[in-house]
Amino acid sequence: MKIGVVGCGALGSYYGARLCRAGEAVHFLLRSDHETVRRQGVQIESVDGDFHVHPHCARTSEEIGTCDVVLIALKTTANDQLPRLVTPLAGSDTAFVILQNGLGNESQLAAALGPERIFGGLCFVCLNRVAPGLIRHTAYGFVVLGEHQRPPGPRAQALSRLLERAGVPCQLTGNLEQARWEKLIWNIPFNGLGVAGAAGYDAVVRGRLEPNQSLGPCLTTDILLGDPKWESLARDLMNEVIVAARARGLPVNEELAERNLARTRTMAAYKASTLIDFERHQPLELDRVFLEPLRQAQQAGVAAPRLAALCAILQQLEERNCR
Repeated sequence: MKIGVVGCGALGSYYGARLCRAGEAVHFLLRSDHETVRRQGVQIESVDGDFHVHPHCARTSEEIGTCDVVLIALKTTANDQLPRLVTPLAGSDTAFVILQNGLGNESQLAAALGPERIFGGLCFVCLNRVAPGLIRHTAYGFVVLGEHQRPPGPRAQALSRLLERAGVPCQLTGNLEQARWEKLIWNIPFNGLGVAGAAGYDAVVRGRLEPNQSLGPCLTTDILLGDPKWESLARDLMNEVIVAARARGLPVNEELAERNLARTRTMAAYKASTLIDFERHQPLELDRVFLEPLRQAQQAGVAAPRLAALCAILQQLEERNCR
């Protein structure tokens, strides 16, 4: 199959490389990393075994042309560029698989391309881009795949088989919206507190930076779970997400908070992607991963005070960090 990858950071590069290794015709849409990847290919350092591939490389979507499948792994901060980037890749039967965190991403692209070709994939994986063309995979890797606003049909099943052949465990979900809320149970506390922790616990709880307050380092998962007060705050955030999802009519299991905490303890000192963005002085994925869940929680009558405070301090930190 001809597969386009839009957003070739850690996530897009890893799954694109897996598909390339399985023999698919994979085309990476690249900007700053183009020359390095064109010359050297992509190296995956993985707990499941290292491997090296040479995908096709392009600087523009027009160079790639029509694809059978397009993986979208851009940061959600760049979603305003998506219609321009993906339209040249679209044929009459092209499937667009959105590998992004947060809420509302499928609806945004469906408005431009039509809902019948939009799929969502939730990636449960620990990855870091170490250098151009070098991705480190330290744990997990499975994908939960669903169709936008409908149960999975034959095309979703075919996409699932495609990923499985590439060595990516894949599970189909009958409710993509619910699956996205379930993923937020991890993303909100560990991406959010990892960054906000630089301001200190008291500032995070009150949702406010003091004038000229100095910042400490961001917090990896082992630090968050190694301190009782941070672990308690992470649990509070998880429970707020669960309550909000259930208030919206989604039967999210209340035990998922403890399951996520147990799974995270196996990651050791993992640095979530939002921490890396913050350290690089890049915009954070605030709107889709934090603010939209808060808006939907409040619309459902859930106040979510911990999430509201976290959103407030993340906005302040981003404003200071990106000046």
